[in-house]
Amino acid sequence: MTDLSQESIVAAVPDQVSCDLGGEAAILNVANGVYYGLDPVGALIWNLIQKPQRVTEIRDNILREYDVQPAECERDLISLLNKLLAEGLIEIRDGAGA
Repeated sequence: MTDLSQESIVAAVPDQVSCDLGGEAAILNVANGVYYGLDPVGALIWNLIQKPQRVTEIRDNILREYDVQPAECERDLISLLNKLLAEGLIEIRDGAGA
């Protein structure tokens, strides 16, 4: 497994189904049958990673949408992405070759 960094490229895996629930997101991991819920910020991130995105691009989108300090944003973003990765909902690719 590749370590997550600012330059990592992340994308939602194909084995999931998701929908918008009034600004929040519900995700079903088809592989294990588990549902997950995301708040509005998480839903924005989820929408962004439907296509491969660099972590810095996701961070910059959040900073444009929400009044949050860059360091806090990046810390929370990395934390969420690590959780999504642990649940098998996203894949990480090394950004060096991209």
